[in-house]
Amino acid sequence: MQRQSKNSQKSSLRIIGGQWRGRKLSIADAEGLRPTGDRVRETLFNWLAPWLPGARCLDLFAGTGALGLEALSRGAAHTTFIETNPHAAATLCEHLNTLDCKQADVLRNDGIAWLNSAAHTPYDIIFVDPPFAKDLWEQALTSIERCAVASAQALVYIETPVDHALNTPPNWQPLKSKTAGKVRFGLWQVA
Repeated sequence: MQRQSKNSQKSSLRIIGGQWRGRKLSIADAEGLRPTGDRVRETLFNWLAPWLPGARCLDLFAGTGALGLEALSRGAAHTTFIETNPHAAATLCEHLNTLDCKQADVLRNDGIAWLNSAAHTPYDIIFVDPPFAKDLWEQALTSIERCAVASAQALVYIETPVDHALNTPPNWQPLKSKTAGKVRFGLWQVA
């Protein structure tokens, strides 16, 4: 019998609030996968609390699905997860099955290509947290603006490295922002 070293053990994601509070889910072993930390998620979902019940959410670069799963746990009506990595997308589907969650879709696609592909049902909350190494923020925000994927007064969450200069569309209103370690995160409202 071969032993697993501590370094090779699978990482897990803990849902921190709502109906699945405390549930631990495994994280797919994929390069660049970086779940949003517990403290950042707690702050974000405190900000979103008034808007979350019944919201339609889009987790654009889903990865582990931490943001979309947290939204569903806290009362979102539906979340669409967009993830290009096949293993990460399959793991997300497994999590939804484990949680017996029917109000979500996992689409294996590139986030930018998906935004630009066709007309979409508008979303109330959009999570934009792409792999930091790929520098996709401006492309994603431009596509969100151009493709009308955001409902009127939609909220857009954006997570970047702390030293990244972010250019949001001029009609988006900043609501909240904060830094935590090497991460800057904030919430904008589409005007």
